[in-house]
Amino acid sequence: MNSEVVPRSGPFDVHVRGTVFLDIVLTGLEAEPAPGTEVWTTGMGSCPGGIANMATAAARLGLTTSLASAFSTDAYGDFCWRTLGEQEGIDLSWSRRVDDWHSPVTVSLAYGGDRAMVTHEHPAPGDERPGVPGSRAVLAHLDAEPQSWVVEAHRAGSLVFADVGWDAAAGWSHDVLAGLAHCHAFLPNHVEAMGYTRTEDPRAAVRALADLVPVAVVTRGRDGAVAVDSATGEEAEVPGLPFEALDATGAGDVFGAGFLAATLRDWPLVDRLAFANLCAGLSVQQFGGSLSAPGWGDIADWWQHLRSGPRTGRTAELVRRYGFLGDVIGGELTAEHDRHDGDRPVRRATATLSRLSDLPRGTGAPSGAADPAAEAPPRS
Repeated sequence: MNSEVVPRSGPFDVHVRGTVFLDIVLTGLEAEPAPGTEVWTTGMGSCPGGIANMATAAARLGLTTSLASAFSTDAYGDFCWRTLGEQEGIDLSWSRRVDDWHSPVTVSLAYGGDRAMVTHEHPAPGDERPGVPGSRAVLAHLDAEPQSWVVEAHRAGSLVFADVGWDAAAGWSHDVLAGLAHCHAFLPNHVEAMGYTRTEDPRAAVRALADLVPVAVVTRGRDGAVAVDSATGEEAEVPGLPFEALDATGAGDVFGAGFLAATLRDWPLVDRLAFANLCAGLSVQQFGGSLSAPGWGDIADWWQHLRSGPRTGRTAELVRRYGFLGDVIGGELTAEHDRHDGDRPVRRATATLSRLSDLPRGTGAPSGAADPAAEAPPRS
């Protein structure tokens, strides 16, 4: 039996749809664990993952966000539902609760500046909700067969921002790019972009993609990103930021949400690209995809720290590059103050699994670290 609520018609700033995983992220590993060994790690976090990375990243940037997904009624599903709905303020009226189904789970092992993931998932029983709410934009994954809800959102006037799933077979079928006909922006990483365009350089790849979609963006990890806006003729490139990467989980999702947020604010392409690059850079400094997505409080902290430092070398360059933030942050923090009745600016979360009895009465998901074994896991 499925438990549902009446979906809100919107309008929202952004709508996302897909699978929510419970992510268990382990950091501090010196190397890949070898078979037959046990290793100890120094960091751990638990948080909603999968499509929840995009939804959380958008919500933390002040966008009204709607998420359509299936949530189990098991302990993991309860945790994800409470965290996203009550703590992050994401509208879940287009989502559904499902009995007798094990929540999808991903364990992410972070080492060497990247991560390896192990996932357990059974398909959710039942059909998705038909239709889409009114929204200014949607975040989606590109498929060879365009998803019906993406097509419907596009026809209703939503801007579609898409990335693409990893092609484990490295076939890079050009058929996948047919879905770009419904997209406003496409944001693959450099390996994906070069694979699909059969090019050997990210700059050549982004120009090839710009022939297929109004805005093409190619991310290059620690080397930054490049973009072309075919509608305006703008081209932009920003270098990577000098951040130490603790965990890259969800960085691409955070980048996409940052670029979308900047687009809805009508910023020039180079500022949109720089802002998305900053959001992703801040996220890799912490572990967990949705846990590490920055809010305006984190962005303001970084900008204030940057401006208060010595104006020499790379710092002076960054102050010039991100000078547009000085005109933006004050307004965003004021808007957050009004939205949240004077609460402190939104910042990264530290939520993890907790005993329900540990929560203060009337609060949402826990905001502090806790024993991840406090709730018995559902049986697979």
